[in-house]
Amino acid sequence: MSNGVPYDSSEGRAMAATITALMTGRAYRESAEIAASIGTNDEYARNREAHNGVMRMHRDAAQEIDDSEVEPGLLSAARRAWDEAVAVGEKHGYRNAQATVLAPTGTISFLMDCDTTGIEPDFSLVKFKELVGGGQMTIVNRTVPMALRTLGYSDSQVEQIEAYVNEKATIIGAPALKDEHLAVFDVAVGERAISHTGHIQMMSAVQPFISGAISKTVNLPESATVEDIADAYTQGWKLGLKALAIYRDGSKTAQALRTDAGHKKDESADAASEAGPGAQQPVRRRMPRERQSITHKFSIAGHEGYITAGKYEDGSVGEIFLTDIGKEGSTLRGMMNAFATAISIGLQYGVPLEVFVRKFSYMRFDPEGITNNPEIPFAKSMPDYLMRWLASRFIDDPDVLEDLGILTAEIRARREAQQSLLLDDGAESEGNGVGEENGSNGSHEGNRSQGESLPPTAALTDTPPVIPAQLQGRELGPACEQCGGMMQRTGSCYTCSSCGNNTGCG
Repeated sequence: MSNGVPYDSSEGRAMAATITALMTGRAYRESAEIAASIGTNDEYARNREAHNGVMRMHRDAAQEIDDSEVEPGLLSAARRAWDEAVAVGEKHGYRNAQATVLAPTGTISFLMDCDTTGIEPDFSLVKFKELVGGGQMTIVNRTVPMALRTLGYSDSQVEQIEAYVNEKATIIGAPALKDEHLAVFDVAVGERAISHTGHIQMMSAVQPFISGAISKTVNLPESATVEDIADAYTQGWKLGLKALAIYRDGSKTAQALRTDAGHKKDESADAASEAGPGAQQPVRRRMPRERQSITHKFSIAGHEGYITAGKYEDGSVGEIFLTDIGKEGSTLRGMMNAFATAISIGLQYGVPLEVFVRKFSYMRFDPEGITNNPEIPFAKSMPDYLMRWLASRFIDDPDVLEDLGILTAEIRARREAQQSLLLDDGAESEGNGVGEENGSNGSHEGNRSQGESLPPTAALTDTPPVIPAQLQGRELGPACEQCGGMMQRTGSCYTCSSCGNNTGCG
């Protein structure tokens, strides 16, 4: 760019190839000189012909660079470096099996005033770098003024274009900029993004002069399709690349470099709000003037109150009210009433109840403690109790209820059935073991009937277990019957880390 040469051009690729050839040729010449002083690498003698053959291939590739595309002095220096590297290597061998790879650097490169890393094109003329420790830094391309002066623009024109880039984060539409020069400022993402073929052809141009692979990201726009990605890998294979990494812009929630400061979502929201009446808008389903409701009295660690849930005609919940929670004017009462109002509005705008339940269940703060509701024996907070009670009354999926630790009568019955299944299978397995032992040696019958344990290997069978894996997992870590939290093994029993409940062994 500083020389006024587009990245995605034959001239740009030839320049990159020549610089890379010069660097690697000098590296191998130095490696051969070191070998003359302290010896070659350990495996060089076994691989002498193959290694020297690769060096000659590097040299021949340098001869194939188009002379008309590169400054003559630079190209002659690269070719001379490879002639010397091959000549010295033929005589003394090489200290290094591999001398170069192309790897990008990270944030340190931007702190050192580099605009790009490795052989990457610039990501964007203005970009925002997310820092590992938090925060971000704004990076403005410093090469643009150099390129404009190389292309013949006056100082005043350079200042105008530079100010435009800083304000608009793009050079497209800049005052006084000629259309034929736009390609010089093409970057990885944006309106004039370099195509994935441009990235791959640049990698192909320098790969003949690199010992190892190239660590470089082939950037694809957010609109890239599966076919585009497949084509990128196919081209990389055909052009002889040793490695290829691609990235579709916006495919991750957080990415290191972005072309904006994170305002895209806000702009989308503003556009939606300013759209005409034909745009899709959320619709509030208001409660009927007269509706049925259910009122529930609760107590959490001595704090009492009432929950009233209003229902639509189809029986689904559409609003909740909380009464007699704390003293009139107290912070707890005000916050819980505001919470209930927010939940009610969300329900009326179509937010599924399960979303609220999963979001606020097991949120922990005072008051928390034992309740008088056997379905929710322990509550970690009032929102936790409120959400789990709503789930017990308005969510019909038993798997969801059990997952939330809501011990309805149906859930308790299913757990008892599962426990019985486990016990029955265990007894059946023990009986089979005793029978087999009796059949093989009757003298042990009395000992086994008195409860002697079987060796661990007796559990090995040629058939899969009859107990589903899901039930085995629950048997190893059941939900607490007091609070619904996950219990942990303590010895041969289980203890709840939330409320201290124990299954009975102390």
